[in-house]
Amino acid sequence: MTVYTFDGTMDGLLTAVFDAFALHEQPEQLLKSGDALPLFCDHTYQVTADDEKARRVWTGLEKHLPREAMKLISVSWLSELPELPTPLFQYVCKVFRQGDISKNFADPDVLAVTNIARRVLHEQLRMKQFIRFQKAKDGTYLAVVSPDHDVLPIITDHFSDRFNDQSWLIYDAKRHYGFYYDGKTVIRITFEDEAAVPFNLANGKLNEEVLSSDDQLLQNLWRTYFKAICIRERMNPRKQLSDMPRRYWKYMTEKQ
Repeated sequence: MTVYTFDGTMDGLLTAVFDAFALHEQPEQLLKSGDALPLFCDHTYQVTADDEKARRVWTGLEKHLPREAMKLISVSWLSELPELPTPLFQYVCKVFRQGDISKNFADPDVLAVTNIARRVLHEQLRMKQFIRFQKAKDGTYLAVVSPDHDVLPIITDHFSDRFNDQSWLIYDAKRHYGFYYDGKTVIRITFEDEAAVPFNLANGKLNEEVLSSDDQLLQNLWRTYFKAICIRERMNPRKQLSDMPRRYWKYMTEKQ
C-alpha cells in the first residue's frame, strides 16, 4: 500500500494530486502528517505544499468540472473532517482521468465528498438561523459561535447583505478568528490576547461595561416573548432538539 502524507492544507492536497501524476503513482490513502499509518503500508511519500502546483491543479479542475461541483469541493474542505482528504484526493485524481464525474454518485469518493459538503451547507443554514447578535455601546453588533465546521467564510455575505447599514463582528470561539464588517468591507480578524476581549467566549455574552443599555432590555423582552408563545400542551422536546440542536443553545439569548 502506498500512502501520501501532507500538511493538512488544501494547497497540500492539490500538490499531492500533481505529484501523484508526476510520479505515475496512485496512492491508496492521503493522510495528514503525524496520523497513524495503516498496518500494511509499504511505501510513504511526504508531499511538500507548492503554490504553483496547487494553482495548476485547481485551474485544471475548473476546465473539467461545472461551477457547482467546484463549489462543493471548496465547501467540503471547510468540514475539517479527518476522513475527507483521501476521498477528496481520489475524487480529484479521477476527474483528470475520467472527466466530469461530479454526478456519478455510484462512485464512493464522489458520494463521500458530496455528503460531507452537504453537511457543511446544512450547518451554514443553521448558523444563519441561530446566530444571535448583541449591541455594544459603540453601535457594533457582536455574535459568538462555535460551529462544528468552519462555516464563517460562507455566511458573511448573508450578513453583510442583510445588515449592510451597521457594523458587526461574528467570532468563532472554536477556531479563534472572526469577521468584522464596518459597513463597507468584511475583514478577517484575530485577537492576540483572547483573555482581554470584552466578551465571554464560553457563552458569547458581552461584558456589562460595553453592553448597550437598550440591548439588555431587548434580550429580556425576547426571553419573555419566547416563553409566552410556548404552548405547554404542545411542547415536544424531541422535535425542538431536532430543529434546534443543543450545541447551539449556549449562544442563544432565549436559552440563557
